Amino acid sequence: MIPAEETFDGTYPFKPHFSTAPGFRMHYVDEGQGETILLLHGEPTWGYLYRHMIPPLAHHHRVVVPDQMGFGKSETPKGRAYSLRTHVENLTALIEDLDLHDLTLFGQDWAGLIITAYTVRHPERVKRIFYANTLNGHARVDDPALPQLGDSPWFRWIAEGVDSGRNEAVLRNVGSSALSVMKILGFQNSGAVTDTWLRAYQSPFPTPEAAEGAYAWPLEAYTGSFAAYIMEGITEHGLEALRAKPAMLAEGLEDRAILPALAIANFRALWPTAPVVELPGVGHYCQEDAPQTLVALLRQFVQTS
Repeated sequence: MIPAEETFDGTYPFKPHFSTAPGFRMHYVDEGQGETILLLHGEPTWGYLYRHMIPPLAHHHRVVVPDQMGFGKSETPKGRAYSLRTHVENLTALIEDLDLHDLTLFGQDWAGLIITAYTVRHPERVKRIFYANTLNGHARVDDPALPQLGDSPWFRWIAEGVDSGRNEAVLRNVGSSALSVMKILGFQNSGAVTDTWLRAYQSPFPTPEAAEGAYAWPLEAYTGSFAAYIMEGITEHGLEALRAKPAMLAEGLEDRAILPALAIANFRALWPTAPVVELPGVGHYCQEDAPQTLVALLRQFVQTS
């Protein structure tokens, strides 16, 4: 866990806030005023991923950026399941604690599944959804011509390392291998990498025990164990309220974690006429590669939906 007041040489200058509603000390940034945009990160990043997007969005909106359990400035509690279910429950507790409504949810990587599962269960709090290099996890894509999740370089790497123990060796030591892991997933913007940048992404994981979240997420995707939770939500609540939400996808075409053809088809299966913007030269971590473009797209989406 990163110390609360750490700014990484002024590159993350935002005042820290904490909620204990999820059952641990969960950090979040809360900047600006107006209609709320919630920006949610995935693997193995944290709120730092949004450092270039928070200030311009906060000119006209309230911007809330949580660090998920086991990441960033949030605690890594023992005895918790670092699963899709738990992360959605944590997000639910935080949103209720802050009493947020009319939310614009922005999710990348694992956060796409999280914000979708949250919206299925709590559509009354969500106004619109913006996806970026992610899957919604709730749409069936049966086209055999499309790549599957396991076809990407990232998930081939995960599959190859399950039996050998390589995954645990690398992911539990992501405090020293963060850049290498992000490159496997499709990080493109090497010009952003400085000593400060490396320290920011490595600092949440000083020990193997601190990297529980970074280790657990890819394995849950590989085993498909999150599917039961997704089906539970669909069975109990249906998808009608989700489909009714305005939605948008921005897709970096150099993604090596979730192949773009699959991400686009997955999005189109729920929102066949909703906007999809393809971003050439942009990888899985689109917030690092094209933050200004994402800000412009998000602003337009909020203004027109």
